[in-house]
Order: sequence, then structure tokens, then C-alpha cells
Amino acid sequence: MKRIFITLLIIGATLTIKAQQIVPPTASDTPNLEYVMQLYVTLEPQYTVGEVPHGKRVVIPITGGIFEGPKLKGKIIPGGADYQYQKTDGKSMRTELEAIYSIQTDDGVYIHVRNCGVLHASADGFYFFTAPKFEAPKDSPYAWLNNAIFVCATAPSEPNTVRLNIWKVVK
Repeated sequence: MKRIFITLLIIGATLTIKAQQIVPPTASDTPNLEYVMQLYVTLEPQYTVGEVPHGKRVVIPITGGIFEGPKLKGKIIPGGADYQYQKTDGKSMRTELEAIYSIQTDDGVYIHVRNCGVLHASADGFYFFTAPKFEAPKDSPYAWLNNAIFVCATAPSEPNTVRLNIWKVVK
């Protein structure tokens, strides 16, 4: 009985050690992206609150716009804003942003959006990605937006606008 207990203990310890090892992901483990929509957002000029504990606070009011994708389209509701903290060290600029606004689909459904991300610009390049979160009515055709992770990147835009492409992370 003692021998069986010791054998089980050794097997358990071996499995625990193996479970703690890092196993690199395979290609089939890598998530894919599915295009969801493009937003064309109209903006008022930014204003600066000033230096606050986390950096320079900048606010960019959202005045409207449109969006369209394979499963939804509609308009951007005026009244939201992009709230930013900007920091620069003379060599690079880093901006933390949080855009809060609502959209309305062409069939009348309102969806709340909170889009957070990072913009970093330096001599080494430009990085700008966000992760929008959607709050759609759970009894609507857009409830699927509540149950996924999304990524967003900018596309070329005109002055006082921003064009954003959004993808859903899928397996």
C-alpha cells in the first residue's frame, strides 16, 4: 500500500511539473480577425483641460458620422467624446485614449460604445490600436456584439474626422 501511495505521489508530482511548463501555441491556436465595420466619425476641434496627474488631458468632441459593415450600418450619435491623456518626453508621444459614444443602427437600435487604446509615435514608427466594447440590447439582432473581443485601427481620414476599422477576434 505504501509503495502504491509513493508511486501515485511521484506520478502526481511529474504531472504537476509538466503542467507548469510553457507550451508555445500552434498555428491553430492563433486567433483570427473577422471584419465587422468601418466608422466615419466627425469631430469638433480638440480642447485641452491642462496638465493633470496622468498627463495632459485632451478632449475631442464627437459630432456624428456613419458606420457600415456586413451585419450592421447606421449613424453615430452626436454628444460623445474621445478623452485622452497625452505624454511626451521630447523623443516620443504616448496617448491613452477612451472614446465614449453611442451609435444607432438603421433599424433604430441604440448601441453604447467605449473604445480604449494606445497611440504611440516615435522615430521608430507609429502604433495605434484600440479595443472597443459594445453594449447592445440583449434582445436585439446585435446582441452578438456583447459577447466578443474587438480590435480597432485607424484608416486614412480627412481633417476633423477619424475613420476606424473594427474586427472581431475569432477562433
